[in-house]
Amino acid sequence: MARDTTDSRPIESIDELVAHLAEGNKPRQKWRIGTEHEKFPFFVDGNAPVPYGGTRGIRAILEGMQQKLGWDPILDAGRIIGLVEPTGQGAISLEPGGQFELSGAPLETLHQTCREGNAHLAQLREIAEPLGIRFLGLGGSPKWTLAETPRMPKSRYEIMTRYMPKVGTKGLDMMYRTCTIQVNLDFESEADMRRKMQVSLKLQPLATALFANSPFTEGRPNGLVSWRGDIWRDTDNQRSGLKEFCFAGDFGFFDYVDWALDVPMYFVIRDGQYIDMTRYTFRQFLTGEARRELPECDPTIGDWANHLSTLFPDVRLKRFLEMRGADGGPWRRICALPAFWVGLLYDAEALDAAEALTRDWSFAEVNDMREAVPAKGINAEFRGRTLRDLAREVLALSRLGLRNRAQLNRDGYDETSFLTPLDEVVARGSTSAEEMLGAYHTRWGGSIEPVFLEYAY
Repeated sequence: MARDTTDSRPIESIDELVAHLAEGNKPRQKWRIGTEHEKFPFFVDGNAPVPYGGTRGIRAILEGMQQKLGWDPILDAGRIIGLVEPTGQGAISLEPGGQFELSGAPLETLHQTCREGNAHLAQLREIAEPLGIRFLGLGGSPKWTLAETPRMPKSRYEIMTRYMPKVGTKGLDMMYRTCTIQVNLDFESEADMRRKMQVSLKLQPLATALFANSPFTEGRPNGLVSWRGDIWRDTDNQRSGLKEFCFAGDFGFFDYVDWALDVPMYFVIRDGQYIDMTRYTFRQFLTGEARRELPECDPTIGDWANHLSTLFPDVRLKRFLEMRGADGGPWRRICALPAFWVGLLYDAEALDAAEALTRDWSFAEVNDMREAVPAKGINAEFRGRTLRDLAREVLALSRLGLRNRAQLNRDGYDETSFLTPLDEVVARGSTSAEEMLGAYHTRWGGSIEPVFLEYAY
């Protein structure tokens, strides 16, 4: 989420919280594609992390981007911590360790998405390269310890940093040392949301496997292909992971609200100040349990929207669905991730087929697949065959959906070409993580330093 909201409308009933999600229903012609991607900034001299401040820091990059783009600054306690396009069509934000994120505009085609990503990276290079800074496209920070990783001056991150060690063993690694590519997609009704949620939850481990791209930690192989995927296995299991209630045949907006109400909050914003609310669930906040401590602090729709943005299931429901399973990666993956999901979920024939394929997959089976993928990637097994074999079938469905969409670029090509990086993974039988590990043990000579050259934007 690029910035926290301050919508001050009071909450009168739980029905309003359900209605907030249902407001996301859109007719098919208004469905859009919103792609987000994160990358690690580093100094070319020494492959060192980039701090927030100073003449060659992340603040300087944001200020340069603001001047170039004319976007409005997002401020936190007077410090610039992001930018937003004046009409809300896209934003730039910072993750806790300085990971630089583009939250793209809601676009109609993958061709537009790819142009947007390429333009952003070109603009960023223009500002950052004179400062001696480039950006790394990996799912996990390959070199720096947690202590060496900078911390961005965002108030919500200070609250999260204090809270994470209380609820899991890997929350700080998630915050400070991971990057993702994510796509946000629309639904037309509660039933459509249910179908897309369930298909994408069941296939999210496959996406993690195909995009596995984080095999190094603190300068050496970590024994995994997706360290990021492993981190999400114990970050904060109340608010993250695979949720069994979403598999129910009658799953709907109310069920998600009912779950979200009992997850501890992170914060509320009052008079521009972030107030730590980790002692309360949202349900306790609604019933007035915080009133003795915060007598003037009645729950608002803005509080609810911010709370929804601090939940981290594998597929997150807001007024759209967020696909959250993929590691960050090279620039071609920025187009491949939305292509994979748009093909599966935005075409009726492909969605019918994907639903039929996954209909009888149980929560336990999918969870076992999710547990196996960080170490085994596409070599993990599901129902007696590898995920590589499953990927062939699923990519064929995604390609069918993209072909049916028939969205052509100026040269007459449809969107299926954006799946090529994933076709290559299946054809090789190895992910980019395994390609990197092969290089590490051969031509890189046991050093991870070349990753900063070969996987830089």
